[in-house]
Amino acid sequence: MISRRLIRVKVLQLLYAYFNGNNSDDLSRYEKELEKSIEKSYDLYHLFFLLLIDVNRYAQEQIDLRKAKLRATADDLNPNTKFIDNKIIKQLEQTESLSVYADSNHLNWNSVPELVKHIYTTMVGSDSYKKYMDEEPSYESDRKFVMNFFNEYMVDDDMLYQVLEENSIYWNDDTEFVLSMNIKTIERLKADAEKVSLMKLYKNDDDRRFTTDLFCKTILRHAENEALVRSHIKNWDLERLAQMDLLIIEMALVEVTSFENIPIKVSMNEYIDLARFYSTERSNAFVNGILDKIVNQLKAEGKIKKTGRGLIEE
Repeated sequence: MISRRLIRVKVLQLLYAYFNGNNSDDLSRYEKELEKSIEKSYDLYHLFFLLLIDVNRYAQEQIDLRKAKLRATADDLNPNTKFIDNKIIKQLEQTESLSVYADSNHLNWNSVPELVKHIYTTMVGSDSYKKYMDEEPSYESDRKFVMNFFNEYMVDDDMLYQVLEENSIYWNDDTEFVLSMNIKTIERLKADAEKVSLMKLYKNDDDRRFTTDLFCKTILRHAENEALVRSHIKNWDLERLAQMDLLIIEMALVEVTSFENIPIKVSMNEYIDLARFYSTERSNAFVNGILDKIVNQLKAEGKIKKTGRGLIEE
């Protein structure tokens, strides 16, 4: 479930903490912290599905309340139940692995019922919801709406971000990454499936090793890579270089030299994007320029080796 991009973000954050803390501490402590940070992202993946289910149940409660009114109208007594009958949500409710994981890790939205109400109110007031409710019932219509639920009602929602920030320091930069994984899960769901096949924490063992190796090797090669960066900076004091820029460059150098199955262009683009979001305004251009010079040198020296189809010619 955890994408390589999110892994890089998590590693960068822990590296920054390591080099700004007491980095004489046992490295294993930081490795455990990195693993915990990634596990919290996996918690969030489950929590977002649980929030959808809670909003659906809240919608049912509102229908029941309107039916129970002393002077219930015809609309109150004969409501449109398209949302509460959403087939995707029913499949999620039948997914035992979701409920087991939530119970085992004490994941729920019980302490913030106002958030459930807020998301529900945002949803029912939207044009997309009204359009959905007027459509003919179909599995694809339900799928499209659930994907839109995550993309429209949760991305950039101030109240949701505030709740997440108050509950975990690990979730500050996770929301959009994790929501994209929720959406991908729904995209591949089959209509004849009784339940949802949830993503695993790591896609495979390679991703798990990538996480640990990228983190540890960046630390172990810090002095070597710092010297390499220094040799390519003209008329610039290394101490004036933003620390985040330096860490991003060092991570990129470790990745292009240590992971033979990742194309150089992929690594370069990923770290230039990281510089754009996590450092100064002009960092992406600076990081791009320095990386380009160093990578060309390393390629000429035969220190970068790529294997696999489509990689050797790099």
